[in-house]
Amino acid sequence: MEILYSSTRDSGKKVTASQAILKGLSDDGGLFVPDHIPALELSMRELTGMSYQEIAYEVMRLYLTDFTEDELKNCISRAYDSKFDTKEIAPITEAEGTYYLELFHGSTIAFKDMALSILPHLMITSAKKNHAENEIVILTATSGDTGKAALAGFAGVEGTKIIVFYPKNGVSPIQEKQMVTQKGDNTFVVGIHGNFDDAQNGVKSLFNDPELAGEMAEAGLQFSSANSINIGRLVPQVVYYVYAYVKLLERGKVKDGEMINVVVPTGNFGNILAAFYAKNMGVPIGKLICASNENKVLYDFFVTGRYDRNREFKLTSSPSMDILISSNLERLIYRIAGNDAKKNAELMAALSRTGSYEITEQMRTQLADFYGNYADEQETAKRIKDMYENAGYVLDTHTAVASAVYQKYVADTKDETVTVIASTASPFKFTRNVMNAIDAKYDAMSDFELVDELSGIGKVAVPNAIEEIRMAPIVHDNVCDKTEMKAAVKRFLGLDSQS
Repeated sequence: MEILYSSTRDSGKKVTASQAILKGLSDDGGLFVPDHIPALELSMRELTGMSYQEIAYEVMRLYLTDFTEDELKNCISRAYDSKFDTKEIAPITEAEGTYYLELFHGSTIAFKDMALSILPHLMITSAKKNHAENEIVILTATSGDTGKAALAGFAGVEGTKIIVFYPKNGVSPIQEKQMVTQKGDNTFVVGIHGNFDDAQNGVKSLFNDPELAGEMAEAGLQFSSANSINIGRLVPQVVYYVYAYVKLLERGKVKDGEMINVVVPTGNFGNILAAFYAKNMGVPIGKLICASNENKVLYDFFVTGRYDRNREFKLTSSPSMDILISSNLERLIYRIAGNDAKKNAELMAALSRTGSYEITEQMRTQLADFYGNYADEQETAKRIKDMYENAGYVLDTHTAVASAVYQKYVADTKDETVTVIASTASPFKFTRNVMNAIDAKYDAMSDFELVDELSGIGKVAVPNAIEEIRMAPIVHDNVCDKTEMKAAVKRFLGLDSQS
């Protein structure tokens, strides 16, 4: 059955999957959502024995219904190849009786690779399908991981340019070095004086700037997005929750149809939303456990029904979660509002105007499958230390937040259901915080000395993504104020000379 997409703020206009991928964000500022969440056509048992690539096809073909079988299989095979350091693509490791779904085996050692390895191929295919003649300009804000994964995906891709904005002092040293050493004439990286929300808001305003759109069209350019607001990012993420259940079933860790819980360290809400979509496709998922760091806007929302970004923004050791406006939550709000675009648009207008909104009691009842909690910096560090000392397994700071929140969930509910924790980044991306959590003596070491030490104590080889930036020269040294983002974009695209 064909699936069409509409905006969360205006359900009147329908577009195909390829059109939604190409556009990224709707003209009204809304996010594209499918007109229904499709049911899996094969059972969990029928999916056993399949490779990651085969399961990806069975899931993604249900959403991307205007792609031919050859087009989609070509995108999948190009994405999930030797860029990943394991044939499994997303292996599952058991530690302390819980299953860690390792989503960091791609070229930039973070879970964003799972979707951003395939997005360039989906986008180029979409451009051809829609006879798009303009060059595509990927415009993205990052809290640390999306930026490098998008840069790696789009660097050198013909017919595209990519611009990444990140908070100058809001990412780890390794994350920053990964981005600023990125090669490719079509890449542009800018640090802004501000936080991730400032970068994200700036990008959204550029998408909705008619004057800029006109200038770009005249120059044969058009914006699209690699952020998780792009449906081409969300659909590939659904795959690994289906895959995780299938692999647990294969191993005999669950019986067919037995429920599992899923824990996701959450910032922009895309990853846990993908788990929600998987659940609604028929994957036996019980609770969706939303783990926040000290920027606990989502925890407060699940507890009170009120979303309120009017609070102090905290820089933490888990920077990819340092977010106060979780963009993908809008897709969930739209759904629990009964797919009422008008109601959703009112709530988003209130968020823009006052910084907060409150959902109805009826909407809150539809959040019963979610559990929210948070871990502070001390709890996160303790979890890293305890896991290393008890199991010899090294967690990154984001996964440690999820693991600590899962402990709170079990203490609160006594629920011992088999649980999968989304392990979203390699500890090598956050070596200083990880090693300091294990022992304060490591703080005297340099960043790359810490990398080698982590490799030794964790008995894991240093990932290629880290080795290749050790001596790499800085290519991008651009910094601007959050109010100067438009000028930076125009300068890179050569539009400033036309003004």
